[in-house]
Amino acid sequence: MFKARYYKADGKKGRARALPESLFDGVVHEAVMHQVVRAYLSNQRQGTAAAKSRGEVAGGARKPWRQKGTGRARQGTIRAVQWEGGGVGFPPIPHSWRQRVPKKVKALARRSALNDRAENDRVVLVDLPKGDAPKTRELLDFVGGLGANGKVLILTHGTNERIYLSARNVSTLKVLRFGDESVYDVLWAETVVIERSALEASDDAKDEPEEEAADE
Repeated sequence: MFKARYYKADGKKGRARALPESLFDGVVHEAVMHQVVRAYLSNQRQGTAAAKSRGEVAGGARKPWRQKGTGRARQGTIRAVQWEGGGVGFPPIPHSWRQRVPKKVKALARRSALNDRAENDRVVLVDLPKGDAPKTRELLDFVGGLGANGKVLILTHGTNERIYLSARNVSTLKVLRFGDESVYDVLWAETVVIERSALEASDDAKDEPEEEAADE
């Protein structure tokens, strides 16, 4: 069973909390993570690139010069691919790059990514600080107190607009609702910060036995 460091809303460190075995089962399937990440990146492509072939370019209906006797190479049209203003050889055609991945494969990849971070002590449970208005400096100070270096993914319990607005102009921070994160998001982050209430309320942890109350 994996355990994660736990920090209270005031930044003080509590005792380590056990992570639910239904989600953090220790399995890291690298091939599945690779498949899902490739599909995710492929699905970001618009597939709108296009160019005209020689048959689609206007003009060039007759030969630029006669076939023989000029001393020059024979040419059939000024819209051939070797001519300036001609068509493109094997041009890109608009099409979909979308790849479909089965739900069970996505779920396995997500668990694998979270397990990879958990086994390297890069999953942190927190009670996010409360406040009335977005404060980027306060959020940065809080994240810095967690010992999180580099890119940080914060997974909140439901939509937390204040935390999102506090982090949106920081390139090393990303805020998502717990359960909305992709495998790419988890692997992008060096540290995954999960709001404790989000993990306890998730479907993955509902069947887990309740843990003893933390020392105050």
